[in-house]
Amino acid sequence: MLSSRSSSPGLTRTYFIRAADGLASMTASYAIPLLVLLTTNSTTLTGVAFVVQWVPRLVSFSFAGSLVDRWGAGRAFRTANLVRAAVVAVVGGVLLALPATGTATTWVVMTFGAVSGLVAEVSFVAVETLGAAAGRRPGERAHRVQAVQTGIDQGALLLGPLLGGLLLLSGPPLLMAVIAALAVTATAGAQGHSGPVDHRPVPSSLLTGWRTMRSIPPLGWLIGGLAASNLSLGVLQAATPITVIHQYHRSGVEVGTMWSLAAVASLFAVWAAHRAIGRWQVWPVGAAAATLSTAACLAIAFVPGFRAYTVVVAVLMAADGVLTVVLRTLRGRLIPARAFGSTLAVTIILLLLPFPVAGILVAAVPAAGLPHLLLACAVVQGVVLGRVFKCHAHIRSEARVTAAW
Repeated sequence: MLSSRSSSPGLTRTYFIRAADGLASMTASYAIPLLVLLTTNSTTLTGVAFVVQWVPRLVSFSFAGSLVDRWGAGRAFRTANLVRAAVVAVVGGVLLALPATGTATTWVVMTFGAVSGLVAEVSFVAVETLGAAAGRRPGERAHRVQAVQTGIDQGALLLGPLLGGLLLLSGPPLLMAVIAALAVTATAGAQGHSGPVDHRPVPSSLLTGWRTMRSIPPLGWLIGGLAASNLSLGVLQAATPITVIHQYHRSGVEVGTMWSLAAVASLFAVWAAHRAIGRWQVWPVGAAAATLSTAACLAIAFVPGFRAYTVVVAVLMAADGVLTVVLRTLRGRLIPARAFGSTLAVTIILLLLPFPVAGILVAAVPAAGLPHLLLACAVVQGVVLGRVFKCHAHIRSEARVTAAW
């Protein structure tokens, strides 16, 4: 939907391997907790499975960027997917030998979830670096490249849960076989794809990334603004089941349907974003999306019924999709290529941290106080994003300076 006839073969290959890798990651991410539920019938262990996947994901960012900077994005991407394919093959074979339920089966699935989460983030940092490099090539428009990549990620987010659920109907071995096939496909597609031609291994660490980000103040403001937006989004995600089921007296199925509709709205917003940026430039589009996102977040605290709630959530997710395109476009311009992996890892950590914070806030606030919590988050988001887009001229100037590094 977001492709362009002017895309180069190398760029098309970057899109292809991103799609295969993203679908493998999303399918595993959503299928593993479901597999734990089916094998244990325990909601507690299902929640633990979710945590077991996310802890290694956060830990992986401590070294994923360094691997990309030292080895090159193409090599890191291929290695991560080869490791994923090997682990999936081993786990699939072990599950065939084990009974369908039991402690051993649960431990095997949990271990697979941990390794899968770690590998997924290493491959994501690598493919994100490849995409940023593609956006900097002469003749390629960065916003168009980032819009396509965001669309691919949204598509994987839609298809992954569906594919995982359907595959589990035929049993875990088929699920493992498909994930392994996707990983091998991504590896094969990345053969010879090493990223920047002049890549040289460089000293790299999270500290390098932190120092790089601090040396570019506009980048810090940009990440701060999106972190504030993610805090609002995280509070909304954590509070929605409580609000929909207890306040609007709807079912869990309707909660899932609402999020699916919101994901579709986000996907179409990403498609529209790349066209809008091409016509009005990135900053006006980003400012409009930030305003719409803040307004929707404020409105959620006051909507009277479930239908209005669903519409406002869809608007918020659509605005968030546009902000994602803006973030990726500007991040690709602002971060110097020589330290892209480590700096990218730092920015991702800062953008993910608001989600567990949001969970803590929702757990600490009574159900009746959730609208007030959302209102407070919306105010913080509006203030920080407003500051970001007020200094857009300075950020544009900084981007031109950074491009010369």
